[in-house]
Amino acid sequence: MNKTRTQNKKNQQNFSRKNSFSQGRQNRFKKSSKTIDPSVFIKKATSTEDTKYVATRLITKLPVNKGIINNLIKKGYEMPTQIQDNTLEPLMEGRNLIGIAHTGTGKTGAFLIPLINKLINEKPASQVLVVAPTRELAVQTNNEFNSIAAGLKLYSNCLIGGTSVYADVRKLKKPSHFIIGTPGRLNDMVRQGAIKLKDFNTIVLDEFDRLLDMGFSQEINQLVDGMVNRRQTILFAATNDNSQKQIIDKLATDLVEIKVSNGISTVDTVDQDIVRIKEGDKKLEILLDMVRDESFEKVLVFAETKRWVSRICKHLRQSGVKADEIHSDKSQNYRSKALNSFKKQSIQVLVATDVASRGLDISQVSHVINYQQPNNMESYIHRIGRTGRAGKSGKAITFVN
Repeated sequence: MNKTRTQNKKNQQNFSRKNSFSQGRQNRFKKSSKTIDPSVFIKKATSTEDTKYVATRLITKLPVNKGIINNLIKKGYEMPTQIQDNTLEPLMEGRNLIGIAHTGTGKTGAFLIPLINKLINEKPASQVLVVAPTRELAVQTNNEFNSIAAGLKLYSNCLIGGTSVYADVRKLKKPSHFIIGTPGRLNDMVRQGAIKLKDFNTIVLDEFDRLLDMGFSQEINQLVDGMVNRRQTILFAATNDNSQKQIIDKLATDLVEIKVSNGISTVDTVDQDIVRIKEGDKKLEILLDMVRDESFEKVLVFAETKRWVSRICKHLRQSGVKADEIHSDKSQNYRSKALNSFKKQSIQVLVATDVASRGLDISQVSHVINYQQPNNMESYIHRIGRTGRAGKSGKAITFVN
């Protein structure tokens, strides 16, 4: 009897600890939307002419391999963006670096260009590990690598959840210069012995602010701790959370910090407004009326939950709107097809959770609509960063109850 009571007490303590951790995590991730004054979602876009960054050198004058320059020219590059311009030399010198720049300003190219240049004529031996918070961003980064490194005999592997583990193990038997992936799958490959972290000397944490959140910090620490021969640590993001400073300081010392405070600001090129939803208003019908307007050519709708994403998408489809959805319950193949359809404008509306809010390079999104008021400003900034990219104008609308 005493033994049973003792066990029950332990179970209650464990439950209490788990509840405490869970509650803390919820508090960190889900700040009440009531704490955000809706007026911050209202802002007129500034003139892109006033904010445009003018580089002091052309792409053709960058101190990198001519093959890289030719590939960049084929991609339509004429001048580096400010984050690319300011980080190139420090990264080529092997410095640890933290780069903060708004979405749509070329952060992926900022770390790929110097790292690719560094590995030309090197044997493929998995020297660089790039970690991304979402599958979509990892795939996009891998595609960007392939276009910048075309014809240079450099190889990469992209490892993400939702794909065959066996296929990934088989792919890793062939050496590559870059491994790009999500934290969970990368650690799976480490546990299976398919990835040997001691072989890597450089790590890139893309969208590091999200990677270092509670949901990823343990997996990131496992990857970093295993890289005993790490010589360069690179962190890029659009926002910088001061609460993560202690974690960042443990990741690397002597960090060069480069913040892009001028240049094209995604937020500044977006017209932001709210739509107040009164009690009794049919919210789905208001959304439907909006997207039926011909100016809403390419629309990204964000909802807070997977259930709401599916509900919104179903309503739009039943009303004759070409729409699709992505969230974590959808297979990787489904998510990829939906994104490609949206990029090619085979569909008009893509409804998504925050899985689509970071890092994705989708051109010419005319509108971002927050179906519910975002829980925190970081989420809001990343969401509206899907429009008004690279100096083009965009519109963001937030529904407020």
